[in-house]
Amino acid sequence: MRRDSLYLIAALIWGLPGVTISIKGFTAYGDVLPAKLWWLIPLSVAIATSFFYIFRRVVAKYSVRISEMSDKVSVWDTFPKSGWALLLFMMGLGMLLGNIPNIPLEFTASFYSGLGPMLILAAIRFVINRNSE
Repeated sequence: MRRDSLYLIAALIWGLPGVTISIKGFTAYGDVLPAKLWWLIPLSVAIATSFFYIFRRVVAKYSVRISEMSDKVSVWDTFPKSGWALLLFMMGLGMLLGNIPNIPLEFTASFYSGLGPMLILAAIRFVINRNSE
């Protein structure tokens, strides 16, 4: 596979869950009592800000890794082993959270609406990095 395709694969791996998580988070906001929004919205912003800085470093690190590869590579070279382990951990945690009954709506609204858009932004950054190569 061509090296520049790895950026798109990374964008899909990060972006598709981001869309799903965002939809869940913003939908949950629709069901939250308006009286609770005064603390949930700032919490979502804080969560988004945290993930922004974390994901910004990760995307930069993985983009440099991809840019330094030869032109013909395997899809498994998109991320280092630790990156694949991180993705598996995040997916497992997401599945676990999805199967825990009675998770508070406030958690779903604040956490998911903070995390989801930052995953989408990370995916966009992979595409931008591909185009700047």
